[in-house]
Amino acid sequence: MSTQDETTIDSLYREIGRADWARLAAGIPAPLTETEVVQLRGIGDLLDLAEVREVYLPLSRLLSTYAENTKRLGAETAAFLGEPDSTTPFVVAVAGSVAVGKSTIARLLRELMSRWPGTPRVELVTTDGFLYSNAELERRGLMERKGFPESYDRRALVSFLTEVKSGAAEVRAPFYSHVRYDIVPDAHVTVRRPDVVIVEGLNVLSPPPTPHDVAVSDLFDFSIYVDADEADIAQWYVDRFLALRRGAFSNPSSFFNVFADLSDEEAVTTALGYWNEINLPNLRENVAPTRHRATLVLKKAAAHAVESVRLRKL
Repeated sequence: MSTQDETTIDSLYREIGRADWARLAAGIPAPLTETEVVQLRGIGDLLDLAEVREVYLPLSRLLSTYAENTKRLGAETAAFLGEPDSTTPFVVAVAGSVAVGKSTIARLLRELMSRWPGTPRVELVTTDGFLYSNAELERRGLMERKGFPESYDRRALVSFLTEVKSGAAEVRAPFYSHVRYDIVPDAHVTVRRPDVVIVEGLNVLSPPPTPHDVAVSDLFDFSIYVDADEADIAQWYVDRFLALRRGAFSNPSSFFNVFADLSDEEAVTTALGYWNEINLPNLRENVAPTRHRATLVLKKAAAHAVESVRLRKL
């Protein structure tokens, strides 16, 4: 992207520093306890009550405000047209690199948004469920490209979101097991017309394969990109790998059980190999270039704390 393009994109956003953003939480009671925050926290994430109060509480209020006003606009449009109100769920996307903390943020926003009166019913769906099965990835020669855009059943994801946005009473998404590292046959996540659906995933802001295709992002009402420096994300990825080696990987049923007995040095080398060969190229080629498509960008510093917020101007 050229410097001129970057300047043009920058002009589309409000840049809000951490201190100014935190002031938006003044007078709002913290809805979560320390225990609840710990339960929501992902492996390696340093989320604490201060971060929840200063960053994610104002964000959840902003999202709830957007959702409520979108619903109101839908009702007023229906009244103008003389039609019954058929307002559909407000869909929020959370995008960003592997290990940047987007899963924790998505879970946290689900909990916080559900505490606001206008958005009591919030569902969370991850795009992992729309990965092709390992057998299909092997058949297509894509197993080493898992997480890249071509490893997802994009049409199934678009179909799912289209049903959600059309107001279907019940929509089902496939279920992905991180223990098995694969889709679980006959298991589903069911969404029953909530107020808000949060969709979390690597490539949710990617443009469509061709100009004639529907982009997944066309079906979002609001999108968040979780940003951080590459070096910081790489360190978080290695830290998470080491933590998983001591925990989840020790499960005999885990796809990654083969890594459980690695020494610290071997584990770091293995993690950096995966990062440099798969996740970093995916970040550079497919994930980071979509940052400018987001409604809001959270920029994290080295300790996982958000240092600034960029909000697209209306």
